[in-house]
Amino acid sequence: MKEKAYLKQLKVLHGDLVELQEWVKETGAKVCIVFEGRDTAGKGGVIKDLTARVSPRVFRVVALPAPTEQQKTQMYMQRYVPHFPSGGEVVIFDRSWYNRAGVERVFGYATEDQVAGFLKAAPAFEKYMVEAGIILLKYWLEVSPDQQTERLEGRINDRRKTWKLSAMDTASYAKWDEYTQARDDMLVQTSSEWAPWHTVRSDDKYLARLNVIADILARIPYVHKQVQSITLPPRDVSPDRMPEVVENLLVEDRYGKESAAKADD
Repeated sequence: MKEKAYLKQLKVLHGDLVELQEWVKETGAKVCIVFEGRDTAGKGGVIKDLTARVSPRVFRVVALPAPTEQQKTQMYMQRYVPHFPSGGEVVIFDRSWYNRAGVERVFGYATEDQVAGFLKAAPAFEKYMVEAGIILLKYWLEVSPDQQTERLEGRINDRRKTWKLSAMDTASYAKWDEYTQARDDMLVQTSSEWAPWHTVRSDDKYLARLNVIADILARIPYVHKQVQSITLPPRDVSPDRMPEVVENLLVEDRYGKESAAKADD
């Protein structure tokens, strides 16, 4: 998809997300959105577009680090529960409790018995969430092997993206088939009537982002409200009494006309 067409559609969806936000605030709705997928599948890009034009007081992103030694002694789901949405919130999990079915399984951080127990318990756990009034949406972003390679190489060669790379990413890259098996088991065993999985092909990142946002908007029963007309009131603007106060504290103009002229040369 071309960037110009993408940005045009994204602008419309951002307006709809603002309407959704106001509905969530007014009704006290509780929304939880889970994003899962292999490394480079595009979770971060989707979340960035999803939250770009809404309030962080309403849309909250949760990306938990590896569990501490204390958390490892707790019931597995325990560390996720405090982050669940209260009334008037949309909570977005950038990876979630499904780590147990993915990375923990593939790298042996959890035993097969623990994984089997999780896959059995997850639907019941999510049923409790839904019965408690949480609107739960789960998305798996599916990237192809070739596209994953291209994106990882892009991170290696672009110093703006090297922070996204870790030893775990390169180790995960070598375990494509193991992740595929883990994905299939997870989707089959934890896609329920009350909390189904929704899969998205993400090789075209622009299409994936638009499709995910549109799907979220279609699945949440928010009410479209007419935008209230706003008129700015009149005001008086007097001459600045002490313009030097601002002038004396200005940052250096590193990208002004002279810099622009040099760049053009």
